[in-house]
Amino acid sequence: MAVPVVPYARSHERIVRLCEAGGDSRTLRERLLGELRTAIGFDAYGFLLTDPETAVGCSPVADAPWPPELPRTTRLRYLTAANRWTTLDGVALLSRLPDPAGSRLWREVLRDHGVRDIASLVFKDRFGCWGHLDLYRRDRPFSAAEAACLARLTTPVTRALRRRQAETFVVRPPHARLPSPLALLLDPDLRVLAQTPATSACLSRLVPPGPGRPAVHACVYDVAAQLLAVEEGVDTHPPRSRLHLGDGLWLTLSAARIGGVLPSDRRHSIAVTLEETTPAERLALFARSFALSPREADVLDHLAKGGDSHTVAHRMSLSEHTVQDHLKSIFTKTSTNNRVMLLARALGA
Repeated sequence: MAVPVVPYARSHERIVRLCEAGGDSRTLRERLLGELRTAIGFDAYGFLLTDPETAVGCSPVADAPWPPELPRTTRLRYLTAANRWTTLDGVALLSRLPDPAGSRLWREVLRDHGVRDIASLVFKDRFGCWGHLDLYRRDRPFSAAEAACLARLTTPVTRALRRRQAETFVVRPPHARLPSPLALLLDPDLRVLAQTPATSACLSRLVPPGPGRPAVHACVYDVAAQLLAVEEGVDTHPPRSRLHLGDGLWLTLSAARIGGVLPSDRRHSIAVTLEETTPAERLALFARSFALSPREADVLDHLAKGGDSHTVAHRMSLSEHTVQDHLKSIFTKTSTNNRVMLLARALGA
């Protein structure tokens, strides 16, 4: 596959401009992938947002030649320790591993599809992990120069993904409520055994089902696969993710075994539940998304519990002047100008 000669510096400038432009996270990722395809070249990709706290994937933008194997591919991705996004700091290449066969995902699936190399990027900062990207190549490995170009992108893209998530925190309209109960039952290979009637309609709001696209959203497979990763000792993050459903409504997915978690019990099914994200969890996500400092997050938490500046100052053993300074900083970061607007956006009500 011939790669157009595009100066990496010029491409980097265009990507920075894309990161600074408007649009939602899906539009941003699609535009970034278009630029990367021109500058570097690849044959397939998977670009996922992640829960900033648990690093469990959600809201994928993907193009791969193995869509019928999505449950299996997801399971193996989470069970693969090599170049896992939770352990990366920047960019890693499959071709740089001492033994690429150490990647279960490549050994058991991708090798059969002719994939020769994978460039894996993670987008994280001190506030959390906001997404990860895998670029797949069939014809040749990624070069050191290409890996260096990709590494330069992690900082502006991380900042942009976090800002896009922050923009989803709006006051929910009255109709933005979840039907209940929402749950699915999966077998150990992540095949769906059953689900409640309202679940499919809810998940279709994320990505409507279509030709070649499964009716079950990938976020369900991700949270269930994370449970398998925890059981296998590959990762320690809880099998839980939170994602924006729309209209300021946030959804929490959790996975648990039916019957136990001992090795002898792993023949049992996996239950995935979907619930509206609690106010406390929304508040924590809001603070991370707007890059609030730990002290600013504490001030916001105390405000949400009720009380004026005097009460908050007493609870935190601070002066009222200091609390007011923190509030001014919070208002600036969140583009709000009063406490009512701030809490309405943070809590969604």
